[in-house]
Amino acid sequence: MDITAPRFNDPDKAREHLEALRWPEGPFCPHCGSFNATRLPAQRGRPTKAHPEGAIRSGVIQCNDCREQYSVTVGTVFESSKIGLHKWVLATFLLCSSKRGISGHQLARMLGVTQKTAWFMSHRIREAMRPTEGEPPLGGEGKAVEADETFIGGKEKNRHKSKRAGRRLGGSWGKETVFTLVERDGKVCSTHVQSVTAANLRPILVSQVDKATTLYTDDAGQYRHMNRDFTHEVVNHGKDEYVRGKAHTNTVEGYFSILKRGITGTYYHLSAAHLHRYCVEFDFRYNTRKDTDFERCMTALRGITGKRLTYRRTGQVAA
Repeated sequence: MDITAPRFNDPDKAREHLEALRWPEGPFCPHCGSFNATRLPAQRGRPTKAHPEGAIRSGVIQCNDCREQYSVTVGTVFESSKIGLHKWVLATFLLCSSKRGISGHQLARMLGVTQKTAWFMSHRIREAMRPTEGEPPLGGEGKAVEADETFIGGKEKNRHKSKRAGRRLGGSWGKETVFTLVERDGKVCSTHVQSVTAANLRPILVSQVDKATTLYTDDAGQYRHMNRDFTHEVVNHGKDEYVRGKAHTNTVEGYFSILKRGITGTYYHLSAAHLHRYCVEFDFRYNTRKDTDFERCMTALRGITGKRLTYRRTGQVAA
């Protein structure tokens, strides 16, 4: 894809691109659901400090039934944003096409915005990447799903002396846990969990994996009784067993290598409050790995509808 395309440089072209994507059959009122609408000429908005004479509002549409006015961004994660739509479309493409992600500082330099703005834009785009409710579970009859967990965070030896535990602890101490399910030749689903226990992991497995699936895990204790819900096969890593026929967890560990390389090499440091959003980003790129960059970007832009993420909500930890 050519990043010099008009939709990446012209707000009006970006708006037309989004309208064609969201409204293939014409403008659709988000207030009453009517297709009966009239396009209004460009209007001058209220005077503000940034625009004393009032900014020009383009793309405003008025519903002929409920008489409400709206634009293509109403009811999306782009709503109420002062950033030009062409920058939103370009930021979406950059985040979708970068295999290991793109840092807020790099995105800010490329878009000509502040790092704080670029950081918030990234989180809104990740919200658009989030799967919608009602998606079918992973696996099914004759299919296999691998489950494993990984730990995100720095090493104890690299911490400042004042922040070290002062005693020998396991390698996962002080780190955040990501539990991931990967369907072979299918999709991935990652969840930020507080701890690795059967009580925490079993509800996730039961809700996200079809019961007819063959589940492959390592020999960790939290998976010991998963045969009550699935056909469960185990590889004993404690005895240096990593592959036994079809039994292995190499697919999910391959996904972890992409996730960790992105966090270590691109994002460097991230808060536990936002870890679930980064998991959504890497899940999305993995699930669309067979698409072109253009197709992946279009999928993300279709996901902006029906989602909102305000600045206050960004800092909330996922339930």
